[in-house]
Amino acid sequence: QVHLVESGGGLVQPGGSLRLSCAASGTIFSITAMGWYRQAPGKQRELVASITGGGRTNYADSVKGRFTISRDNAKNTVYLQMNSLKPEDTAVYYCNAVPSSPKYWGQGTQVTVSS
Repeated sequence: QVHLVESGGGLVQPGGSLRLSCAASGTIFSITAMGWYRQAPGKQRELVASITGGGRTNYADSVKGRFTISRDNAKNTVYLQMNSLKPEDTAVYYCNAVPSSPKYWGQGTQVTVSS
């Protein structure tokens, strides 16, 4: 069984940066493609960045060039470095496998971009 805990969210001004972390338990982590998802109020949850077990990354067009996903398999942790944040990035951010599993959704971490 895999358990995921997200952290690192907060309030930041437009143009600022945040780094999110997702700590995972479970021995399959290193071979599992992982992703960061977000859900803004009134909108569907969307995948914004993903990384394979081998480190191949993919990004939604809305965050390409601003967000960077990475992973440390030794620490069972996935990161999301978010730069040049915009108000439209405001959402609850979650990590999960790719494709996502309903068993793995955690509480998420709130990111608010506002002046």
